[in-house]
Amino acid sequence: MTIGVDLQEETRAFNDALRALTETLPPIETLPVELVRRGRYEEGGIFPPPQFVDEARWVDIPSRGGSLRARVISPEGEVRGVYLHIHGGGWSIGAADQQDVLLQLLAREAQLVVASLEYRLAPEHPFPAAPDDCEDAAVWLLDRGAEELGAPCALAIGGESAGAHLSALTLLRLRDLHGTSDPFGAVNFVYGAFDLGGTPSRRRAADSLVLTDSNMRWFTENFLPGLDDEQRRDAAISPLYADLSGLPPAHFTIGTADPLLDDSLFMAARWEAAGNDADLRVYADGIHGFNAFPTGLALAANTAQIEFLRDAF
Repeated sequence: MTIGVDLQEETRAFNDALRALTETLPPIETLPVELVRRGRYEEGGIFPPPQFVDEARWVDIPSRGGSLRARVISPEGEVRGVYLHIHGGGWSIGAADQQDVLLQLLAREAQLVVASLEYRLAPEHPFPAAPDDCEDAAVWLLDRGAEELGAPCALAIGGESAGAHLSALTLLRLRDLHGTSDPFGAVNFVYGAFDLGGTPSRRRAADSLVLTDSNMRWFTENFLPGLDDEQRRDAAISPLYADLSGLPPAHFTIGTADPLLDDSLFMAARWEAAGNDADLRVYADGIHGFNAFPTGLALAANTAQIEFLRDAF
């Protein structure tokens, strides 16, 4: 995506400042996972601490692994459907209540009830726990969940990083195991990981911001312990290698400085080749997680996502 000179200068200056901050912090893979999870709620980390909105509420969702929770934010006025949001965090960290402000904006502007799923995390719950939870939440929405949330059964799904990966697996499971993905009219893939064996752009991750080669390996080992790269490319794990036919329109968000760049480029090409609509947005100098920061580049990307989800209904 072409951006103005001023925005590119702001993005590069922000990246330089973030690099300086990152150099003062220990790598997350050297810390206990519980400490990393708690740190996401505190000042002093890479990401801004979350802000909570008053109207957000928790709902319980039945699942094969026990009761799940989703954090729900509803729009004012007309409700056009439900957006099942799957948070990122390398299948190991992150939580459903860490993006309230952005999800509130999405709910209001796209007129969707947003349900952000609190799925089970690795390493305590490795594959297939998280995909199972996402599948169960999607089936619940199809069966009765949308009605319980006060919304029509017009659905979209999406998420960031690991959440984009889990969104793709959920659509594939709905199609292959339940015979339907039709109610999901759109999918929002934000810098997703689609080849867990690693795409070529991951080779530069040693010098990347937010997502490095060492913590990527830590995340993947948490989620898929004991599997080598080829085993991780099984289509049930890495959706890049799956049959992608019969799936909804997809919006892809990726930055050129993200080590998962090729995941989105390859997945968007295969998505379109399979006969689906693919809207690929590539943002110059965008790092992994760039839309979570208060920058002009983040505003551009988040606005495009909201417009895509609004137009899908």
